[in-house]
Amino acid sequence: MWFARRSAEWQRLWEKVESGGRLTEAEALALWRDGDLHALGRLADEARARKVGNRATYIVNRYINYSNYCILSCRFCSFARKKRDADGFELSLEQIVAKAREALALGVTELHIVGGLHPSLPFAYYTEMLRALKALHPGLQLKCFTAIEVLHLAWLARKSVQDTLVELRDAGLDSLTGGGAEIFDPGVRQAIARGKESAEEWLEVHRIWHRLGGKSTCTMLYGHVESLEHRVDHLRRLRDLQDETHGFVGFIPLPYQPDHNDLPVDHPPTANDTLRTIAVSRLYLDNFDHITAYWVGLGPKLAQLALHYGADDLHGTIVEEHIFHMAGARTPQQLPEAELIRLIRDAGRVPVRRNTFYEPISPAEDPASSASFRANTPAVQPTATT
Repeated sequence: MWFARRSAEWQRLWEKVESGGRLTEAEALALWRDGDLHALGRLADEARARKVGNRATYIVNRYINYSNYCILSCRFCSFARKKRDADGFELSLEQIVAKAREALALGVTELHIVGGLHPSLPFAYYTEMLRALKALHPGLQLKCFTAIEVLHLAWLARKSVQDTLVELRDAGLDSLTGGGAEIFDPGVRQAIARGKESAEEWLEVHRIWHRLGGKSTCTMLYGHVESLEHRVDHLRRLRDLQDETHGFVGFIPLPYQPDHNDLPVDHPPTANDTLRTIAVSRLYLDNFDHITAYWVGLGPKLAQLALHYGADDLHGTIVEEHIFHMAGARTPQQLPEAELIRLIRDAGRVPVRRNTFYEPISPAEDPASSASFRANTPAVQPTATT
C-alpha cells in the first residue's frame, strides 16, 4: 500500500481509519499540522470513496436573501446593514415569489433562503413567505433560516423554539440551513460575533429540529482569529450532535472572506489550508456521509480539486449570491448545471444531481419538468410587507 513508505504514525492512523476507528481530537490536530498535504489528501480520498464511491453531487438551486437589515453587528459580516444605510434592502413577498417563479422555470428543486435579523418584520411575513413559495409547486424544497434566525423568529412569535419550528415546518419549511455556526469556542464568538447566539443555542436549535424529524446542514467558518484547536473543538461538537440525532445531511466548511468588514486578518485562508480543512473534516467527521466544497468561497477550480481531498459535493447553481460577494468573493454569481457537471467529470468523478437532502434525483423529479407544472401552478398573490 502507498502508506508503507510513510511513518509508522501514518500507517497507524490509516489502519485505524480503514478499520472504522474514530480519530481523537489529538489525532485530528496532528493531521492538520502535518506537512504532507498529499498524504493527508490520500487518506481523506480513500475515506470518501468508502462512503460514496466515485460519484460527486450538485444541486440545481437558487439563493434568495429576503433582507440584509440586521439588529446584530458581527465584526466578520459584510452583508448586514442598518435601516439608515443606503445599500440596505428588503424584499416584498411578491418580489420573493417572482424570483422563485423565475427559478422554477430554470429547473431548480431548492430555494435557499436566509437574511439578517430584521428589526421590524412580523412573524407572519416568514410563514406567509413559506406558504406562498410552497404553493408554487409541492416538489419545491425550501431550505431556510439559520439557527439565530430561528431564535429571532421564536422571540417575534413569543413561542418556544420547538413550537416555532413546528409552525415553520407546517408552513412549508423542509430543511434548516447550517449557517451561523462560525466557530463554537466562546472566546472566538465574543471576538467576531458579540451578541450572537452561543454554541449551545445553535446546537440546541438543530437538536430540536432533528428530534422533530427534520434534517439540516452544518458549517464552520475558518481562517480568521481561531486556532486549529478551536477548529477541532468545533468539529467535535458537530460530531457529538450527529451521534445523538443523525440529523445532519452534510458539512460545509466556509473560508473566511476578509473584505469590507471590521475583522481584518493578516493571513486569510489559503488553498493549502482549505484542502487540509476539507481533508481533516472528512476523516474526523466519520458519521457524516457528505462534505461540500462550497465553490462560491473556494472558486470553481479549487472546489474541483477538493473532490480529491475528501469532498464529494460542489453545492449548486446558486443564481444570486450576496453574502460572500459583499465580503469580497470574486467568484461568479452562478454556475450553470452544465458547468458543474463538467467540473465533476473533469475531476474523474461521476456527476449526480441531488436534492436538499443529498439524495440522488432524476429529471422527472425536477418541478419544472412536470408537464402540468405551468398549467397547475396557482397564482399566488401574497400581501406585501414593507
